[in-house]
Amino acid sequence: MARKSKSNLSELYLEENKDQIYENALAEIQSFELPLGTTIRSVYDDQPNAHQKFMEKLDACIRNHDREIEKMCNFHHQGFVDAITELLKVRADAEKLKVQVTDTNRRLQDAGKEVIAQTEEIIRCRVQQRNITTVVEKLQLCLPVLEMYSKLKEQMSVKRYYSALKTMEQLENLYLPRVSQYRFCQIMMENLPKLREEIKEISMSDLKDFLESIRKHSDRIGETAMKQAQQQKTFSSALQKQNNVNYGRNMHLGRNRILESKNEITLKRTFEDEDEHDEEVLTAQDLVDFSPVYRCLHIYSVLGDGEIFENYYRKQRRKQARLVLQPQSSMHETVEGYRRYFSQIVGFFVVEDHILHVTQGLVTRTYTDELWNMALSKIIAVLRTHSSYCSDPDLVLELKNLIVVFADTLQGYGFPVNRLFDLLFEIRDQYNETLLKKWSGLFRDIFEADNYSPIPVANEEEYRIVISKFPFQDPELDKQSFPKKLPMSQSVPQIYMQVKEFIYASLKFSESLHRSSTEIDDMLRKSTNLLLTRTLSSCLQNLIKKPHIGLTELVQIIINTTHLEQACKYLEDFISNITNISQLTVHTARLYGLSTFKDARHAAEGEIYTKLNQKIDEFIQIADYDWTMSESDGRASGYLMDLINFLRSTFQVFTHLPHNNNDHAAMSGKVAQTACMSACQHLSMSLMQMLLDSELKQISMGAIQQFNLDVIQCELFASSEPVPGFQGDTLQLAFIDLRQLLDLFMVWDWSTYLADYGQATSKYLRVNPSTALTLLEKVHRGMKDSSKKNNIFAQFRKNDRDKQKLIETVVKQLRSLVNGMSQHT
Repeated sequence: MARKSKSNLSELYLEENKDQIYENALAEIQSFELPLGTTIRSVYDDQPNAHQKFMEKLDACIRNHDREIEKMCNFHHQGFVDAITELLKVRADAEKLKVQVTDTNRRLQDAGKEVIAQTEEIIRCRVQQRNITTVVEKLQLCLPVLEMYSKLKEQMSVKRYYSALKTMEQLENLYLPRVSQYRFCQIMMENLPKLREEIKEISMSDLKDFLESIRKHSDRIGETAMKQAQQQKTFSSALQKQNNVNYGRNMHLGRNRILESKNEITLKRTFEDEDEHDEEVLTAQDLVDFSPVYRCLHIYSVLGDGEIFENYYRKQRRKQARLVLQPQSSMHETVEGYRRYFSQIVGFFVVEDHILHVTQGLVTRTYTDELWNMALSKIIAVLRTHSSYCSDPDLVLELKNLIVVFADTLQGYGFPVNRLFDLLFEIRDQYNETLLKKWSGLFRDIFEADNYSPIPVANEEEYRIVISKFPFQDPELDKQSFPKKLPMSQSVPQIYMQVKEFIYASLKFSESLHRSSTEIDDMLRKSTNLLLTRTLSSCLQNLIKKPHIGLTELVQIIINTTHLEQACKYLEDFISNITNISQLTVHTARLYGLSTFKDARHAAEGEIYTKLNQKIDEFIQIADYDWTMSESDGRASGYLMDLINFLRSTFQVFTHLPHNNNDHAAMSGKVAQTACMSACQHLSMSLMQMLLDSELKQISMGAIQQFNLDVIQCELFASSEPVPGFQGDTLQLAFIDLRQLLDLFMVWDWSTYLADYGQATSKYLRVNPSTALTLLEKVHRGMKDSSKKNNIFAQFRKNDRDKQKLIETVVKQLRSLVNGMSQHT
């Protein structure tokens, strides 16, 4: 029962639940808010018969709604009928009212047409008035803009670009913002950047034209600046001279009056020349228009591109500097090439200096110093290279003067030029080398043209001319009457004058180097020493070695060098006078001319000895002895007599050597004695070699006798004192070896020779055993050959056999002596 009751309750609950579900579904359908698909699906998805039950519920719901509608209609029906009745009553009145209103409206419209027309006219006039007022106001705002823009166009047309940029700035900042809503303002705003770029391009084009212009005019600018610097230096020098003259006027008024007047005239002329040049000389501003630089600088500064402009300008100027510093390959050939090179460089830096002082920031001192240091290194390298090609001292001197003017000019503009003056010292050495080469040629020409004979002077005037060129003093010669001869040849005064000319030429280079007188004096002495010790010495040595210079010329060269040596002290005085430096100064260098001329004289003396010996050898070579003669001719050989006559005449030349004082007399005697002794010794040695010649196999006693006669003539020549000053038989000792050897064979005193050999008192002390052995063997062979020719039975003669045995015995003893000497050695 309980179970049954529970099942009934469950069924009842399910039924109620289903009804509730259908009710909910219907409510959802009526609400029209939720989607119907989900609701209907929930009904159909529940049970298979749910559709039927749901439809039943739906029909029941419809019937309920119909009943409610019917009730509401029944409730409001009477009111609807009443309203319809009232509406029908109002309809007739409404028709009447409509007709009245229509009529009234028609009449009103007719009456208001004129008013409307007047009102519209008034409205139109007021709109026009308002528009005019607005236009006037806007025009008042636009007119200044248009005026400024017109002004801008006018400034652009007359190339007032800096003012145009200022006008643009006012337009942008002041005027255009007031009328920015108008199209023409927008067009203006769009055109302004284009105009700025156009101004930049135009100004840059002007700058390029300016750079090209200064590149073309740099040489003229530099030439003008260098001319001004040179004129200023000339003016300062003239003014200093005038001050010196005025200072010394009170002390030396009478003596210097003429000199002062000349200096005053010179100074006056200098001032007049300065005035003339001042009127003619143009400045850099006169030659070049710098306005493009200023204009371009201002324009780029206003546009905010000042740094770009500075970098561009400096870059272009550096390029131009490199072009200016690049010399022409033929610059070293003429001074004009150097002048053009320096003028371009000076012009370049004068322009940079001008830009430095008239602009702010475009060119700085650091930039110009850096550019100058770069240029200076390049200039020094170029000058070193091209000056090395110069072989003309005049061109080197002109180059030096140009460098000095170049340095002084740039120094006046504040550029350091110490390195240029250091370079001048290098060029000075090269200048001295070119001078030495030039003077070497002059010396050679003088030596070639000289006749190497004493200078003849016919009268006092000629004598004065000579001594005006050369400091010659000889009291003994002064006492002689005209005509007379000076001991030196024509080359001596010419050489002396050329040395002075060299000193002048060397002094020209030392001028304007900003050096003290002591330094200039030292430079002059050093260069003069080079001239004497190297150039003149070399020319003298080459002259002495020339084949055509004979003994007479060599003797005259010795005389010439003696006088030139004496003149060295005058050269030192000459240098001291032109430099105003006393020779007593501690650091003053001395001239080395004494050693130069002494060396040349010694070389000449040596050449005399050599040529004498060569001449003796020439005579010896023509000797033609018959070494197999049985008896001598009874007189000396002809070649030897000719040789002796030659020597006599030669030694007479030595009497012309200078002997105007005791030292020169001793020197001349020594040269003559040395030459004579050397000739006699060489002659003795040559005769001895002739006897001992290995090709000479045999000698007869007759040949020995003939040779003895020749040696006797040599001894007679030596004893005749061909050169004075020899003591006793000093000169004859040159033939002592030959004399003792020939006496040994002529007397045939072998026993004495062998007995006294090695003793200091030996009669034949100068006869060497080997020499005696060689000659004895030749004589022995000659005797054998002579005996065979004269008599085939001569070998059986007792005297001959005894003599040959004696010779053989002597030969053995001599050989033993020779062997003993070799072993002892």
